[in-house]
Amino acid sequence: MKVSICIPVYQNELILPKTMPAVFSAAVAYGKDKTEIVVSNDNSTDNSLSVLQELKKKSPVPFTILTHDTSFRGFARNVNRTVRAATGDIIILLGTDVAPEKNFISQLIPHFDNEKIFAVGCVNHSDEDTDTTLRGRAIGYWKRGFIFHKHGEMINTHTFWADCGSSAFRKSIWDTIGGLQELYNPFYWEDVDLSYRAQKRGYLIELEPKAVVTHTHTIGTIKKTAKSDFVKQTSYRNQFFMVWLNVTDTDLLLQHVLWLPYHILTAIKGKNWLFIRGFLLAILSLPRVLHERSNQMKYYRVSDKKILSVFAHEL
Repeated sequence: MKVSICIPVYQNELILPKTMPAVFSAAVAYGKDKTEIVVSNDNSTDNSLSVLQELKKKSPVPFTILTHDTSFRGFARNVNRTVRAATGDIIILLGTDVAPEKNFISQLIPHFDNEKIFAVGCVNHSDEDTDTTLRGRAIGYWKRGFIFHKHGEMINTHTFWADCGSSAFRKSIWDTIGGLQELYNPFYWEDVDLSYRAQKRGYLIELEPKAVVTHTHTIGTIKKTAKSDFVKQTSYRNQFFMVWLNVTDTDLLLQHVLWLPYHILTAIKGKNWLFIRGFLLAILSLPRVLHERSNQMKYYRVSDKKILSVFAHEL
C-alpha cells in the first residue's frame, strides 16, 4: 500500500527541524517508492515556510508543500487540504510535535487488510511537563446529556477515536465520509467526531501497541498561540456540536434536552461564562449544524448506545 504522511503546519519553525528527521527515517524504512510527505502551511507568520523549503531539499521521498497565504484556516480545514493532495491508499497524520519510531508504518499497515478498518492509532510516549505518559487509546461514554472521552488503559486494541496527530486512515473511507468536519475549527473534537462518524457507518477504529511515537505536548501549537479562555470556550461549543451533529438515539437526544437547563443554570450559578458563550456560539451555528447532520444521518447504521457500550466495563 502506498502511504502519504500528512502534516498540518502552523507556527512550527522551531519544532519542525527536531521532528522531521524521524519522519524521514520512517519513510525510508517503509520504502522510498511507496511513501510521500505532504505538508500544509496554514499562513504561519513565523519562518515555518522557509524551514519547510529547506527540509524539502533534504527529504528522501517526494515532499509536497501546500500553503494558505491569506488567512488562518484552522486545523480541520488545513488537514483536509493536506489529505486532498495526498495520493496514498493510507494517510498517516502526524502533528509537527510528533516524532515517530523508525518502524511505525510497517506496524500500522497490516491492520488495513481488514476492509472494515478505517483508522489505526499509535501509542504516544507523551511528554507532559516533567512526566512521560503512555497515551493513544481512548474510551467514550455518555453522561448527563453529553458524549465524553478519556484516557483508556492499554488492555485491548479497540479505541473510541484515532488522534489526527498520530494515526493512520484509509483514504477511500476518509473521502467517503467527508474528512474532518470544519465546524469544529479552529481546533478540538474534530478527530473524535471523525472516528465517531466512521463507527456510526459500521467501520472500526483500532490501536497498534507496536506503532510508537513521541509526542511533546509542551511545545504544541495550541498552547503557544491560543489563550486558555478561548480554548475552553471552543471546547464547550464543540461538545454541543458533537451531540447535535451525530447522536441519533432518541432517548439520548431527549436526555440531552432535559439536562440542558441544569447545565445552563449550573454554569450561571458558578459564573462559568465560558460554557454559556460556548453554548451561544453553538446556537448561532445551528442552521449549518442541522444541514451537516442531515447529510450524514442517511448513512448511519450503528446506534450510539452500541458504540458506547463497548467501553462501559471500563468506567
